[in-house]
Amino acid sequence: MRNIVMSICYDGTAYYGFQSQPGGNTIQDYIEAAIEQLTGENIILTSSGRTDAGVHARSQIINFQTASSIPLERWAFALNSRLPPDIRILEARMADPDFHARRWAKRKTYRYTINHNRIPDVFQRHMQFHHPASLDVEAMRHALQTLVGEHDFTSFCSVKSTKPSHVRTIYEVSLELDPHVPGVIHIFVTGNGFLQHMVRIIVGTLLQIGEGKRSAEDMSGILAARSRSKAGPTAMSHGLMLWDVVY
Repeated sequence: MRNIVMSICYDGTAYYGFQSQPGGNTIQDYIEAAIEQLTGENIILTSSGRTDAGVHARSQIINFQTASSIPLERWAFALNSRLPPDIRILEARMADPDFHARRWAKRKTYRYTINHNRIPDVFQRHMQFHHPASLDVEAMRHALQTLVGEHDFTSFCSVKSTKPSHVRTIYEVSLELDPHVPGVIHIFVTGNGFLQHMVRIIVGTLLQIGEGKRSAEDMSGILAARSRSKAGPTAMSHGLMLWDVVY
């Protein structure tokens, strides 16, 4: 048996998320079906983490065990010919027999994109959250820095979370203005792990700060409160993208 690891990307607009579920129509369902068509094997793949309905991935990592002898360089082409055009295998490589895409991940980066121009971009509307309001970008940037370090992120986690601990470490954050498109903001958050809706709730809170409904200094109090009710709304899913995973 070989342990194959793959880098994949997808536009999550049409799907119910990455992780397989009874209703089907997930990224995992389509990839596993493509592998079965190719090899005849009914495998269950492992991913670096789940993404919610409508969320995209620039670089998601998966792995699975296979008895197939298909050369590594053939996997991407063979699977892509069996997948919808909005899901693509970027590369395949051999992994250590014990490699586990989720457990071995050291850090992940998510990017959230906001377009605060009056008129949305027709061509990027599925990748950007359109928020046609003036935003205090410097206040948002200042508030974002508050989250760096090890904290209990209960305030920025769905109340439906079943995780035994909400303590996570954020290594890096940044808020960048798109150099090519005025009015477009990219928020990057890198950490050792993320809770359900964590980045989207962070962004929803930052938007309130940008609008002047809260101050940048409020972010530390929201974090310390450890209460979902103290943070802002959950931002729409389509602005979020899994940007990178490091092992």
